[in-house]
Parts: sequence; C-alpha cells; structure tokens
Amino acid sequence: MASFPSSWPCGVVLALLCSLFLLGLASSNVYIVYMGERHTDEPNLLEDSHHQILSDILGSKESAKESILYSYKHGFSGFAAVLSQSQAKLIADVPEVVHVVPNRILNLHTTRSWDFLQVKPQIVDGILSEGHSGLGTIIGVMDTGIWPESESFKDDGMGKFPSRWKGICQEGNRFNRSHCNRKIIGARWYIKGYEAEFGKLSPSDGIEFLSPRDAVGHGTHTSSTASGAEVKNANFRGLAQGIARGGAPSSWLAIYKVCWATGGCSSADLLAAFDDAIFDGVDIISASLGSPPPLSTYVDDALAIGSFHAVARGISVVCSAGNTGPYPQTVINTAPWVMTVAASTIDPDFPAVITLGNNQTVVGQSFYTGRGLNKFHPIVYGADIAATNIDGTSAGSCDLETLNATLARGKVILCFQSRWQRSAAIASKSVLEINGAGVIFAQFPTKDVSCPWSFPCVQVDFEAGTSLLTYMAASRKPVVKFSFSKTVIGQQLAPEIAYFSSRGPSSLAPSVLKPDIAAPGVDILASWSPASSYKLLNSPQTKASPFNSKLDSGTSMACPHISGIVALLKGIHPKWSPAAIKSALVTTASMKDEYGQHTVAEGAPHKQADPFDYGGGHVDPNKALDPGLIYDIKPSDYVCFLYAMGYNSTAIRLMTRVHTPCHKSAKFLRNLNLPSITLPELKQRMTVSRTVTNVGPVNSIYVARVQAPAGIDVSVEPWILTFNSTTKKLKFKGSIVGLWMRVIEPRELMYMCSMTNGRDFSFWI
Repeated sequence: MASFPSSWPCGVVLALLCSLFLLGLASSNVYIVYMGERHTDEPNLLEDSHHQILSDILGSKESAKESILYSYKHGFSGFAAVLSQSQAKLIADVPEVVHVVPNRILNLHTTRSWDFLQVKPQIVDGILSEGHSGLGTIIGVMDTGIWPESESFKDDGMGKFPSRWKGICQEGNRFNRSHCNRKIIGARWYIKGYEAEFGKLSPSDGIEFLSPRDAVGHGTHTSSTASGAEVKNANFRGLAQGIARGGAPSSWLAIYKVCWATGGCSSADLLAAFDDAIFDGVDIISASLGSPPPLSTYVDDALAIGSFHAVARGISVVCSAGNTGPYPQTVINTAPWVMTVAASTIDPDFPAVITLGNNQTVVGQSFYTGRGLNKFHPIVYGADIAATNIDGTSAGSCDLETLNATLARGKVILCFQSRWQRSAAIASKSVLEINGAGVIFAQFPTKDVSCPWSFPCVQVDFEAGTSLLTYMAASRKPVVKFSFSKTVIGQQLAPEIAYFSSRGPSSLAPSVLKPDIAAPGVDILASWSPASSYKLLNSPQTKASPFNSKLDSGTSMACPHISGIVALLKGIHPKWSPAAIKSALVTTASMKDEYGQHTVAEGAPHKQADPFDYGGGHVDPNKALDPGLIYDIKPSDYVCFLYAMGYNSTAIRLMTRVHTPCHKSAKFLRNLNLPSITLPELKQRMTVSRTVTNVGPVNSIYVARVQAPAGIDVSVEPWILTFNSTTKKLKFKGSIVGLWMRVIEPRELMYMCSMTNGRDFSFWI
C-alpha cells in the first residue's frame, strides 16, 4: 500500500498516481522471512542457515543465491527473497520461522522552530547546553538520502567518530567516500527490495541517484532538522530568514537511504537498514515514513519488527504519526516501543495582502516572492470559466484540465477547495498550464501554507474567499493585485495541532496512547536537495540559493525534532532506556500554548486539543531535563504485551530467544508501564497499576492530584510516594469507575500520568 510524504508537492502525488495504482494492484514477488532474535552471534553462520532454508525449498544453492536479496544477521535473524506464493507458504511452515510477510511499499510522511522550543545556546542551564549540543550521540536517519555538500553538514568543530562505530560510507552514483566526513560518519543505500518489485532504476534518466545522494530533498530536510550544523542568514527565497540549525548540531549523522523518488520505500530494504543500523552502533533512529491504515499487525510490520530489536538494544526509535488527519483512528506507527510524533504549528506567519480594485484588502498566506505581483489583473471565479463538458464544482476548485484556457489567460483565478480537490498546489498547476496570472485558493482555516513558491498563489480562508466573490459580483470589471509575502513572528497563537496530523486512538492497540507527543511540523525551514527531481512548478525566474532550503510541512518534519531532542537527552542521561527517555518527554510536555491557553487542534471545526491529537502534549525540551519520575519498560514487558495482544506464543519466543513468563491477560494491556493510561471502554470498575522511578532529588515526596470529568470517580493508592536513597522505585494503583456505569468512550477517558517539577504526580482524565 502506498502513500506519500506531506512534504512532496501534491502534483507529484498526482503525477505518480496512475503508476502507483497499478503497482498497488500487483502481487508482491518479494517476501520477508522473519526469524526473530539471532540464535548465534556469528553473522556468517546465520547467513548460511538462511541460504540452507532457501536451498531446501528451491532445490539448489544456486537458486537460493539468485532468490535472496538480504540476509538479516546483526540485529535479528531473517532474510528477504524473491519467492512464489506457494514457496512462501512452504517457508512459513519451517519451525524456525516466526512469520513470512509480503514486501510492502511504505511512504515518506524547519529555523525558527528550535528557538520556539527554547532549544538555544543562550539558556545556560537549558537542554542544548546541558546536552553539549548532542555531542557523542549518533542519529541514524532512514529516508531518501542526503545532499552532503549542504552547509548543514559541514564538519567544522566535529570530533572524530567514536571507536564503537562500525558503519561504512557506501559509494555509488555521484557519491564516494570523500562525501562522508566528521559530521556524516556513515551512509548506506538499499534498493534490492524496491527493484525486485518495480524493476531496475537507471540513474541516466535524471530522476534518481543509485547512492546515498538525495534526489528528493526529504531526507536532507529531516537530517538537517535533527542534527544540522549552524547556517547563518538562511532563508527560503527571502522568507523565514535567520540561523538554521538542527536540534543536536554536534551529533553525528548516519544515513540509510531506503526511499526512492519514483515510488516509496520497500519494507525489505527498511529491515535491512534496521539490521545494519543496529550493527553500526547508532543511538537514535529517525524514520519519517510508514503506511496508512489499515494497520498491519506488529509481526507483519517491518518498521515495528526492526524497531523492536533496536529498542531491545537501547536504541531509541522515533517515527512520524502520519498525515491523514484530522480524522480519528488514522495514526500509524503505533507500536508501544516507538515514539510516535504528531505535527504542530509554530509562530511565524507569511502574510500576503490582496488589494481589490476598490482599494479594500484581504490578507492571506503565500510563499511567493517573485515578479509580476505589483499590478492589477482581472479576477474570475473558476466555476464561471469551466471548460466544455466540465461541471462547475470541478472548475470551481480549479482541478486539472477543468478551466477554459481562453477565458483564464492573463487572469487571477479564484478557486475554492472541494471534497475532491483540496490542494492549492494542484490549482496552481492547473492555472499555470493555461497561462493564468495567479491563483487565490480559498480553503478551511489552517496555518499550513500549501501554495507553491514559484507561481503567484495566495491561500485564504473560506470567509475571505466569499468576500472576494461578493466584490466580484458587485464590480463590472473586478481586479486584484498581490503584495510580496513577508515573514511575521509572534502574531499568531502557537502551537496548534496541524490539520493534517493523524489522530488517535490506535486502531490496532487502542489501549496504547498514540501519538505520543507533538512537535513542530508546519512550515519548517531546513536544507533541501538542489537536485530534487519533482518540482511542481518550474519557473525561469527562480534562482538556486547558496543554501538550498525549503519550507515544508508534515509529521515527517515533526519526527526529526524529537530525534534531535532525544539525542540531547541521551547525551545527558546515557544510561536511560528508550522508554525512560520517552517518559521524560511525554510527562513534561505542555498542553497549553505560549499564552497559557489550552492548545487548539485544527480541524472541522477547530477544537481544544486532547491526547488523541497530541499524546502527552507539545514537547517542552528543557522541562524534560528534570522529569522527576519516569515510567520505565523492559523489553520483556513488550514481549508480555504481545502475548496479551494474542500473538502466537511460539512466534514470540522466537522473537526474543529468551523465556519470558507471561500471561495472556487483557489486564496487562492496561498495565503496561506507559506514561499514560488509556481505557477503551469502562463498563465496570477498573484498576490500573504503574511503577515509577525517581530520577529527581534522592529524598523526594510526590503527592497525587486528580482531575476527573463528570461521571468518573478516581482514587489513587497510595496517594503519597516517598523516595530516599534505598527506595528508588514505587508502585501505585488507580481505581476508575463510571458513576453511571455506562460505557465510557476512549476520548472521554484518558489518564495522563504526569509529573511536574513541583513534585506531584498528576492524573488528567
């Protein structure tokens, strides 16, 4: 199943739609044979065993060698191979095999943001200073590769990579070992699974590089957001000017190119990247990709499998939540061992003024700073210039090939978003192709600017669009002109949860709160590949910037913000587990905006955000330095979670190769030691338990504070937790009952087990 990163222009999605539709219908000829935890530490022996299984099924060692694509032998055991459906079924019956799954195609889902988060060197005791800018940590980025010449990846002041590092700099098309440095300490690329599905990729067509080099821009953007070096006077065509940097600028980067410009990311390739990343020695894995619902089970999902083994080895895995909001149950990457990140807005605004012929003005948003703006042009509504045999609704939204070219030439076209055509980028492409002068795109209110930068386009809300229609009806010759867009900071409320950000609850495991946390993901400035193959609009008046950058939006952009913060925390607390780091971030996150008001979630309509929009809240990096209490989880707890979910016990034993006494009890689902408590249904009194570890002052006392909604009674036992030099962990229980004994829906009942620096442990229900 295929989807696309929100950062790819909508026109790219349309251009690839036909081919990917056909690819989606094709049956997979690549299968992933997952065999769980390694039964030996000798990679060569594992690889031999994989070949032997294939040889037994296919009849010869030669056939096995031709069939196999990857042997997974470092972080876990398994292989990917080209097989028929009947051969895959035979291998699934082999006792050592946990599961056999078809290869899937996953999809991909940036200076002010770090200052907005207060991650800046001026704060002496802040997380950036205390974490030494991420010094000593290695962030592995699984994406579309990297543009190594970008100023974001210069290695000035970077030390030599650590002796524990085992990675390589894999060469390829326009990428050699010299492109790695003391910043980019490793780079690999994976294409066997992709090519086995879709055929050979050729670099001669100018679309891709068969190397770690980024032809799309997405991977360069996420890498520089997480760990880019400081770049002064960075901007995007004069907008968002400032100092660009990543969250952990002193961290090393390891690049794993698993996604390709022509059609997504193969799960077989992704698992190979996880296998190598575990072997190489990364500390954090940042993966801004995934598949939309319906969600695969955890033993069918390559990202869940790879991340399980990474987390078991102490590697934090951070993933994007998906871009199919604001609808409930759309969140992806829902395994409890990963950190799933929602997208939020920050406070820069990019206003552009539309001046009418009667000198009245309407303010919208735009990224356009080119020529041809400061003069009046006739304006016409798209529905009034529909092409022959085209209905007014399609033309009104300026869908492709719906407008009369003769009537549109030289005019500004007013377009209204519809259920079928929601994209300002598509409207702009439609108008550009028929020589229109510009676009005004009216849509639902959002701070995400989706207008392209290379064509005159202003995004307004429906109210402003309707006022323009009124003006046009009252004027014999309606005309408009645009002002240049500019950057304004601090005049809009932030953060808000972005409209597109996927929402919970999890459709696979509703007892696990997802997303976990929110971070900036709207109009983020970061480095971009100048060779980006897909540009929605190519304009001769555009020039390349010395610092190739782009303003982009998506949970793909939110994910590396958390990855960078995790690197800072790991530098401060190197012995903390991935669960402890997640707990520190989730329990100190903010549910308020910068003015102290409840965070708003964009939607239809806008509403007060809740945990299914943002998890624990919006990340507050400096508070995460001192969470007071943490909720830790051992890998064996995740194993028991899988048992409680009903997974095959033999398969689970193979996943770990360690005997873990577990019970198939639904109680374990709600008692997994997460920093939140989610009860999908409350039909009777329920008791939940959590164990907390004190990481604050040795002698600390915490007092429970309960905020319950009407109709819910909550009691906590004990309600006071006292820690000292000998008592570092304590358990507490919460008893919850609906006073009217009705079924309580998930959105009504949500414990947020949270600790503030005021030394209390609190419950928001």
